[in-house]
Amino acid sequence: MRVSKFLLAGALVLSLGACEGNQYGQKQTAGAVLGGIAGGLLGAQVGSGKGKLAATAAGALLGAVIGSEAGKSLDKADRLYAQQTAQTALETSQTGQTSSWRNPDTGHGGSTTPTRTYQTARGEHCREYQQTVTIGGRTETVYGRACRDADGTWRLKN
Repeated sequence: MRVSKFLLAGALVLSLGACEGNQYGQKQTAGAVLGGIAGGLLGAQVGSGKGKLAATAAGALLGAVIGSEAGKSLDKADRLYAQQTAQTALETSQTGQTSSWRNPDTGHGGSTTPTRTYQTARGEHCREYQQTVTIGGRTETVYGRACRDADGTWRLKN
């Protein structure tokens, strides 16, 4: 169960930033591609030995499916709400404090909650977080990690 949550996290979070096309098919395809890449990368990190190939393949497949659905369902305004809320939450919210968003035009919504703050050995300021997205009454929860770049922007490190 823990493995599938991490695969889901990478796929869903990356697919939120994907899909810049205006047409339905472009958004769905871009979400599937980025979700597949994210899922494959996460699967490769989770698996070991002979199971690494299977974990990579399973992660890529799961990521493609989830990314496709997110790309199909979230429009540009939804992604902007989600991204702005995540940046603000990571920058200003205390650990455990939830920041929420809702697009009044689509009814889609979500939240970002920082769950842990730390500094790496290289001096990077990082935060682990939980993110939710609700589409059509169905909520998906993902977990991720982001670190602050030199310009102050929080970048995903999953």
